[in-house]
Amino acid sequence: MTGIRLAFNYLRIGIMNEFQYRANLYIQILQTFIALATGLIGLNLVFDQTSQLGGWGKADLLAVMGVFTMTGGFIRAAIQPNMERLMDEIREGTLDYALTKPADSQLLVSVREFRLWQMVDVVTGAIVLIVALVQLNWLISIWSVLGFFSALVLGAIMVYSFWLIITSTAFWFVRVNEIANLFEGLYAAGRWPVDIYPNWLRYGLTFLVPVAFAVTVPASAITGRLTLETWLGALALTLVLFIIARTVWMIGVRNYSGASA
Repeated sequence: MTGIRLAFNYLRIGIMNEFQYRANLYIQILQTFIALATGLIGLNLVFDQTSQLGGWGKADLLAVMGVFTMTGGFIRAAIQPNMERLMDEIREGTLDYALTKPADSQLLVSVREFRLWQMVDVVTGAIVLIVALVQLNWLISIWSVLGFFSALVLGAIMVYSFWLIITSTAFWFVRVNEIANLFEGLYAAGRWPVDIYPNWLRYGLTFLVPVAFAVTVPASAITGRLTLETWLGALALTLVLFIIARTVWMIGVRNYSGASA
C-alpha cells in the first residue's frame, strides 16, 4: 500500500507540474497529428501496391499502428522520463536523495516523473485502434480483450525492464545516453508487425529489444492472432527481464558511491 500511495503522490505532483505548461499540450497535439498523418500516408502507399503484408491486411496494420501509438505514448509519459532522470542523477552523483528515502529505491526512481501531455498519444492510439476494429467488423470476445490488455501490461513491464537494465549500466559506464537513444530508433520498427522482417531482425526485436511483445503481440491478441504459446512466452520473458533488471539495479546501487564519497 505504501508503494501505491507513493506512486499516486508522484503522479499527482507530475500532473500539477504539467498544468503549469499548458502550451505543451498544443505542441504535443500537433506532433501527434503530424506523426499520425505520416503513418497513415505510409500505410496507404504500401496498400496501394499490395492487399496484404506478411499476412496482415490494411485494417490489421491500422490496429498495429494504434497499439504502437498507445504504447509509445505511455513509454514517453511514464518510463522514459524516469529513466532519463535516473541516468542524469547517477552521472552527477545526486542519486543519494532517492536512495536515502524510506521506500524501495527501484520503485522510487521509477515513478518520480510523469508527462501528462504525452497521454495525447495514448488517446489517439486508442481511437485509431477502435477505427481499425470497426473496419474489421470485430466481434467482442472476452478472451481477445483479456489477451489484449494482459499483453499490453506484459509489454509495458518488458519495456520498463529493458530501460532499467540499460539505464543501470550508468553505474559503470559514463556514456549511456547513446545506448538509450538507440531504443527510440528500434522502437520505430514496431510501427509494422515483426512478422514482415527477416529472421535476424525479428529475433532481435523480440528477445533483445522487446518491441514485438510491446506492440505486435497486443495487436495480435485484439485481431485474433495470438496463441496461448505466444502469450506464455511473453509471460516468461517478462519475468526473466524483470528479474534481470532488479538484479542489475541492486548490484549497481551497491557499487554506487554518490556525491558524498
